[in-house]
Amino acid sequence: MKISINRLKSFIALDQSPEEIAARLTGSGLEVEGIDFFESIKGGLEGVVIGEVITCERHPNADKLSVTSVDIGGETVPIVCGAPNVAKGQKVVVAKEGATLYPISGDPFEIKKAKIRGEISQGMICAEDEIGVGESHEGIMVLDTDLPNGTPASEYFKVIKDHILEIGLTPNRADAASHLGVARDLKALLRREICIPSVDDFKVDNHSKGVPVEVENPADCPRYSGVTISNVKIGPSPEWLQNYLKAIDLEPINNLVDITNFILHDLGQPLHAFDVDKISGGKIIVKKLPKDSLFVTLDEKERKLSGEELMICDEKGGLCIAGIFGGKGSGISESTTSVFLESAHFSADVIRKGSQFHNLKTDASFRFERGTDPNMPVYALKRAALLAKELTGGEISSEIIDIYPDPVGDTEIEVSYANINRLIGKVLPRQEIKDILENLEIRFINENDLGFKVAVKPYRVDVTREADVIEEILRIHGFDNVELAENLRADYFAEHPAKDYNKLQYRLSEVLSALGFFEIITNSLTKPQYTEKSGFLRANEQVEIQNKLSEDLGVMRQSLLFSGMEVLAHNINRRQKDLKLFEFGTVYSKESEGYREERRLALFLTGDKTAESWREASRQVVFPDLYAVIELILEKLGIENIEVEIIHSAPFDYGLKLVLGAKELGQIGVIRGDLAKLVEVKQGVFYAELNWDLLTKKAKGLKKYGEISKFPEVRRDLSLVIDKEVTFEQIKKVALRAGGKLLQRIGVFDVYQGDKIDSGKKAYALSFYLQDLEQTLTDKVIDKTMSRLVQSFETEVGAFIRK
Repeated sequence: MKISINRLKSFIALDQSPEEIAARLTGSGLEVEGIDFFESIKGGLEGVVIGEVITCERHPNADKLSVTSVDIGGETVPIVCGAPNVAKGQKVVVAKEGATLYPISGDPFEIKKAKIRGEISQGMICAEDEIGVGESHEGIMVLDTDLPNGTPASEYFKVIKDHILEIGLTPNRADAASHLGVARDLKALLRREICIPSVDDFKVDNHSKGVPVEVENPADCPRYSGVTISNVKIGPSPEWLQNYLKAIDLEPINNLVDITNFILHDLGQPLHAFDVDKISGGKIIVKKLPKDSLFVTLDEKERKLSGEELMICDEKGGLCIAGIFGGKGSGISESTTSVFLESAHFSADVIRKGSQFHNLKTDASFRFERGTDPNMPVYALKRAALLAKELTGGEISSEIIDIYPDPVGDTEIEVSYANINRLIGKVLPRQEIKDILENLEIRFINENDLGFKVAVKPYRVDVTREADVIEEILRIHGFDNVELAENLRADYFAEHPAKDYNKLQYRLSEVLSALGFFEIITNSLTKPQYTEKSGFLRANEQVEIQNKLSEDLGVMRQSLLFSGMEVLAHNINRRQKDLKLFEFGTVYSKESEGYREERRLALFLTGDKTAESWREASRQVVFPDLYAVIELILEKLGIENIEVEIIHSAPFDYGLKLVLGAKELGQIGVIRGDLAKLVEVKQGVFYAELNWDLLTKKAKGLKKYGEISKFPEVRRDLSLVIDKEVTFEQIKKVALRAGGKLLQRIGVFDVYQGDKIDSGKKAYALSFYLQDLEQTLTDKVIDKTMSRLVQSFETEVGAFIRK
């Protein structure tokens, strides 16, 4: 669900940054999965200003070019222009040197200083299609304005900039499926009042177009409201409405349909508009049609009805699948002059069954099947009617019809302070509890020393019992504000099985064995000289044996490296040079207050990756071979969000440090030659040592597999030119953040450094695999995701996208 920060500010005063707002919402249970930046004109016209042509002369070396000097505010620059209509004294749009333009068609391009047929040009006088504000390329834009030279063009064109929150709405929070719903949460979080637009100006202009309504079964449709608006003129919506819809990724259609979409996302109340002249018999009937009845929906598909979906009908048959999808025969068109606006509260169960049967997921069904506010339809209808009068020039031509035989009341719930303290694990001040609930529009009925009774409004379909009220208190107070006591305990209904660390080790050993690794078990006693010559082991932390059997076994090992290297040397000396080994072992060190033991997992790779064969040539192991094994281990254990740092310190010639949170998880790299010679190993060795104690602590258990998604995966490729210092790990983090839940994985299929790109640069060819586990991806969603990735790469890692 997409939420516009600009639109939120019409409901509640906000001075926080989008990131701060996102953090507060996420902390309260409305998880913000990403923040997008929207500009009504792509690029925001950055670097584009209003200028004035001071001089204009024909180019001495080109008949169709002009050499101009243009005042851009504070300086006058020479610009070579090819437009036939350029002339002295004109106010024009100028892209300054360094600006990037986003034309209507074609790729973005940067304005650079150039010499055109021998004349210097330091900018560009623009046509409307070159800056993305129109289609014409017949000549430059000539402006009628008194704005001073140098004024940003974004001011002249009134560029709208907005931040869009992508909220991963959980099924229980139907109340938050709108800007009003999110504003209600912010009201409680920030302790500020919200402003609901007034509908006091609503009045009936005439009674010329009344449409009677009949609801056959109120259980399927507890409330049905409607109003008629006549003399409407269908046309494009004003820019403010179009920009709002585009910002939340909706395509503007026409003024009337756009109003219904605006109300849905603003208030969470779906509306539907019918062409009055297409309602046969002039009457609306809400009922179910017989099984196997045929109905053609707006997408021009003929659908066979199940007999269980609710239909909006006239005398001849269906007009719309209620709460899900409109019909082709009753939709709004350019010739529509009178409309009937529907605003209803349908049974969530009925809408859910109909949506699943027809495999139709719409913005309306998304809200109805989760539960909408039964008290919203009339207010939403009045708000839409006022907008319709303003934007279409229409007249309200009937009283509001409101069929609501059994009004839904508030839910009364008793809550005890003892249960609040028990479930939260902290004693909260009673005044804070009261303030939180009242800010959430949960009304106190009565209160005593033991607890209180509250009334919850019907739009909070997820708050029906005491535990739900306590959850509301906790999420607004803040989960992070509940301190963890040393004797922490929690109440829960299900028992969670303890991790079996031995089983975890055994299962991982099976995985490594399947990859061709052999397990070794080596002596914990080792040579003191390894510490002295290693360059990374500390002599003051060495644990010495008091009654040592020999000097060669005089200390406890601080690393699994040298005992494992001795095994390599033993095998290599016996002509077994291609080795894959692993060991689960303990390392020891001395501290000021005693001794410390840690379990480690070590992996060794050396020699050839595959044996020589007639089918393929042998090749030596390389760093990615071992790193791929590490990635597999982390994946199997369910460990994510690993950060990687490049290291050039002992015992490695080069390597990587793996960090999990604030703790070092391990290191991986190629062993220095001088250290390998200590144990008489004369070939390259790739080595990894991981903190097994930390791995098992953070492990989620070996990965469990589920059913393969029935929705297809999509691959898109990008080629990025970046600074050599930028790592793939940085790119991956940016991609996962920008791609959101649709980005399943990232691949690198080429890396280039050479004379075809600038020095100090490298090029990565990346593949991005996108998949929605709930529905088939559309081209529009794919393009939007890729655009977000490109924008993030350009701004966060300074990437240039190769076309």
